[in-house]
Amino acid sequence: MTERTRRAPTGAALLQPHITSAITDSVLHELAARGYGRLSMEAVAKRAGVSKSALYRRWPSKQDMVIAVLSEFSVAQAEVSDTGSLRGDLLATLRAVRDWVTHPRFATILPDLVAEATRNPTLAGAIAATIGEPRRALGAVPLRRAIDRGELPADLDLELALDLVAAPVYWRLTVRQAPAPPDYLDRLADHIVRALRG
Repeated sequence: MTERTRRAPTGAALLQPHITSAITDSVLHELAARGYGRLSMEAVAKRAGVSKSALYRRWPSKQDMVIAVLSEFSVAQAEVSDTGSLRGDLLATLRAVRDWVTHPRFATILPDLVAEATRNPTLAGAIAATIGEPRRALGAVPLRRAIDRGELPADLDLELALDLVAAPVYWRLTVRQAPAPPDYLDRLADHIVRALRG
């Protein structure tokens, strides 16, 4: 059969978006319910109503599947629009971090994933490369805008600044599981602005 007469793949040979969406939802559900260690490809496939081969056509392993799903979920949430000011951008970033760590399913997944990563260096590296680093790259964008506008010093330590922006929200809401008053993010944004300006 020549290239000209070869039939295009159909059915199971295609990665159908609605199946991928069902699998993604199942991965998030199973991670929240069982944790990374007890999650299985079989349980994800059963919940999604697909065969295991549908999963393996997309990802070669459980880790690859989990990382791909969590990366798609997490990285997009780190992008914030340009508000025109450092404080506005910081507040938008803080809200995005809050929404990420308090998402109904992800709030359960994140602590388990962090704990699992401490025992699994390969998983930790994959999380850093596909979630942590892309999120930090997006988080640096508003800080660079503020430098360009003259709101922050040109020699700002971006790595330290990124830690300073995300850490208080994560620490309060995920580690301490303490409530955040309605004005918490506004007050935090004011403190961070002062700290970054030195």
